[in-house]
Amino acid sequence: MFTGIIEQVGRVERTTDTGELTVFEIESGIFGDTALGDSISVNGTCLTVTEIKEGSFTVEMVNATKRITSLGSVADGDEVNLERALTLSTRLGGHIVSGHVDGTGEVTDISHDGEAMVMRIRVPDHLMKYMPEKGSVAVDGISLTLFDTALDSSEIILNLIPETRVRTTLADKDRGDIVNIEADMLMKHVEHLLGAGAGHV
Repeated sequence: MFTGIIEQVGRVERTTDTGELTVFEIESGIFGDTALGDSISVNGTCLTVTEIKEGSFTVEMVNATKRITSLGSVADGDEVNLERALTLSTRLGGHIVSGHVDGTGEVTDISHDGEAMVMRIRVPDHLMKYMPEKGSVAVDGISLTLFDTALDSSEIILNLIPETRVRTTLADKDRGDIVNIEADMLMKHVEHLLGAGAGHV
């Protein structure tokens, strides 16, 4: 489990695609306490640490994850958002994020409103029901507030404060870029429970 509050931006040092799985070696920076088997969110995707070197760690991605997320387009030298799994003593500064990406979205427009960068993202139609105005969404692993939604075009509208742009990779995004989307987990579970209950009435 994660909070969607990015701890650092790391750099992919080496990418190896064997056809069976993809291996990422990532510069770890402040993650000096990383252990084998730890879960780390990489651009919002929960991956498991399989190797540790001085200054870097390695994670592996299966083909199913590659198909669902944007990580298949990550190359050597790319920067990625990183967050370690939360602990019971962690402040929950964002919202509860599982690292299980629901799909990808496309950045359709970027503008500015004062100090805020306004980003519009088109998301899959089936995810729009989880996108209420002033609700929460994880974009590339970043916990963000839905300032507005455009149901007719399946777009969400985000206002990114300067702190978010400095501490994550979103400031480098442009129109047409693909990002990972994870809808609010609590909304998905409530929907599932209500659906399951309706099926047993």
